[in-house]
Amino acid sequence: MCGISGYLGSGTYYQAIEVLKKMGRAIAHRGPDDSGEWFDSNQGIGLSHRRLSIVDLSPAGHQPMISASGRYVFAFNGEIYNHLFLRKSLEEGGLAPNWQGHSDTETLLAGFDVWGIQDTVIRAVGMFAFAVWDRSTCTLTLGRDRLGEKPLFYGWQGDTFLFGSELKALRVHPAFNAEVDRNSLALLMRHNCIPSPYSIYQGISKLQPGNLLTVSLQQRDLHVVPYWSGNHIVEAGLAKPFAGSAAEAVDALEDLLKNAIGLQMVADVPLGAFLSGGVDSSTIVALMQAQSSRPVRTFSIGFHDDLYDEARYAKAVALHLRTDHTEWYVTAKDALDVIPQLPRLYDEPFADSSQIPTHLVSHMARQHVTVSLSGDAGDELFGGYNRYVITSRLWSRLSHLPVEARCMLSAAITSVSPQKWNAMAKTILSVLPKKAGMANWGDSLHKGAGVMASRSVSELYRGLVSHWPDPSAIVLGSTEPATVITDIARQPLVHCDVERMMALDMLSYLPDDILTKVDRAAMGVSLETRVPFLDHRVVEFAWRLPLEYKLRDGVGKWVLRQLLYKYVPKELIERPKQGFGIPIDSWLRGPLRDWAEDLLSESRLRQEGYFNPAPIRQKWTEHLSGKFNWQYHLWDVLMFQAWLDEEKGCSGV
Repeated sequence: MCGISGYLGSGTYYQAIEVLKKMGRAIAHRGPDDSGEWFDSNQGIGLSHRRLSIVDLSPAGHQPMISASGRYVFAFNGEIYNHLFLRKSLEEGGLAPNWQGHSDTETLLAGFDVWGIQDTVIRAVGMFAFAVWDRSTCTLTLGRDRLGEKPLFYGWQGDTFLFGSELKALRVHPAFNAEVDRNSLALLMRHNCIPSPYSIYQGISKLQPGNLLTVSLQQRDLHVVPYWSGNHIVEAGLAKPFAGSAAEAVDALEDLLKNAIGLQMVADVPLGAFLSGGVDSSTIVALMQAQSSRPVRTFSIGFHDDLYDEARYAKAVALHLRTDHTEWYVTAKDALDVIPQLPRLYDEPFADSSQIPTHLVSHMARQHVTVSLSGDAGDELFGGYNRYVITSRLWSRLSHLPVEARCMLSAAITSVSPQKWNAMAKTILSVLPKKAGMANWGDSLHKGAGVMASRSVSELYRGLVSHWPDPSAIVLGSTEPATVITDIARQPLVHCDVERMMALDMLSYLPDDILTKVDRAAMGVSLETRVPFLDHRVVEFAWRLPLEYKLRDGVGKWVLRQLLYKYVPKELIERPKQGFGIPIDSWLRGPLRDWAEDLLSESRLRQEGYFNPAPIRQKWTEHLSGKFNWQYHLWDVLMFQAWLDEEKGCSGV
């Protein structure tokens, strides 16, 4: 795992090298082990690289790296899990160079020389973002992995084309002069993140997953082509579904995941895994331990608040699988101390509050390992989110009620505060089996009530994944841009409502929120994370599975659960779904109140000129009263405000 940056533009060699060093230092946390710069003053191209050494720790892995032919110069961030297979293919064909080391970077460059850039990327299994300069055609190619695990920003600033793993690297270049994009800010208010291809800055974009981009100083227009399409994979999988039995589906998934995990366990540094005790992470750890001759290192964090604590479940799974388990029960102070770091960690405004525990567990893991596997993407691929269950079980009944009746029911539900609903639920559910419980029941009721007036499943889904329902009324001078969620032309052709929601989550929520959250939280402490569920062969198989193999009897991830039960007793896993969160709602009324009040003050909001203060102040007042929980809406605004403070150099809690 590494950090890359660079630019196309003019400059003397020595000036350029200093700029490239500065760009690299801005993202040194992504690669603390080594650094390198390369600049061609005749062509005006510069590459900068920061290295986190994972495979081939020797100087032979130093970057930027030049291919054996001398044609390509390469800066690479990521891991190619099947690179030894690619090497073997080159060697058997008599096409391999005299290898200088055993890094996957050298393997890719050899592939470029023989197969070309696009064909090599198609053959690769892995996660990556890269920049490669072709000396023969004088063109720069940027590439990003299929599902969006690794980030890559780019854009023209005047006569200079900038690119990098994080915006920090672009901002330090003298040509950078971008302004805040109010339209992107509107997207942040809806989704708590800024979906690709947009960024917080005008003229700066994120390369979308599965794409290659080419550009040159002679041809400034960007040429973007997909080498892998999530839309196509969804449509192809549904068109030719898996025809085997349920038992055969479980076995086939087990074989695919074992292979993916086995490849991802290869590293020349200590390796472990995050373990929450849920279905996804437990499956990953179980299959890791099944292939390991010694106990796998596992990590979890706990909270002293039962609504947010999963550590006890993780410990039970770890004891059963006999892993080498480490847990950390964090205090409110531990979590609160992370908040001042968030603008620097996430680099552009990002408001998924689970960023805090994700950073904490990454920080703990980094004390012991350099690589950690995670269970992310299981929900999107195998139907794990509650909204899928709501849609499949309740929408058909709810939609028969007149909209007016649903609005009245919604008003009745929201007239009772989440805290009161939680108190009532605690009393009622105390006499029911444990599995009947639900964390934050009141918040879930309020969220559901907010979308009861939906006129279609698409409208229902958009409501469920939205925070501020009309962001353009909050962000002054903004027009909310189209995204895959709102533009049907960008969506795969899917007839089943639940499968459409799963597809949209995979295409948007997964890369723009989940994977962004994990990448920045982990790379902020120089920890590489790997996601076995995102081996593209696993993804393609998941989309061939019929929906009844995923969602059955109101429970998601059916096929994954059957696989896990081969390794872990059912009673250790079955419990209500619990998000990876923290009590932001109560903290905003307590230890964070003064900090939030300062960032949300009416005079400040008016002076800065980005927000309409009235609706924000109303929600802040209602939240403080305890009648409503507006933590998500307020956190969106607060994370932008804190980021803006960082931009001005005056952040702090």
